[in-house]
Amino acid sequence: MSASVRVPTILRSYTDDAREVTARGSTLQEVFDDLEANHPGIRARIIDDSGKVRRFINVYVGDEDVRFEKGLDTEISDGAQVSIIPAVAGGC
Repeated sequence: MSASVRVPTILRSYTDDAREVTARGSTLQEVFDDLEANHPGIRARIIDDSGKVRRFINVYVGDEDVRFEKGLDTEISDGAQVSIIPAVAGGC
C-alpha cells in the first residue's frame, strides 16, 4: 500500500521542504518506518521512546484521529492520506 503523508512545516527540513511525501505500508507503523527509511530522523519527532505518537502531535488517516482508531496499528488503504499535525497552544 502507498500513502500520501502531509508534512507540517516544522518537519519539512527532513523531507527537503516537501509538503507531501509518499510512504509505503499496510499499517501506520509501517508507513512511519518507510518514512524514516527515506527521511532519516523524522520518526523520532513523531513517535516517542515508548513507541507512541508524541503527546503534542496529532496523526490522522483520512479524517480519523488514530488515537481513536488503532493507533500505530491503524490500517492504511492504498492511496490513503496521512496527516501529521502538531498541536497548537496559546491564547490570551
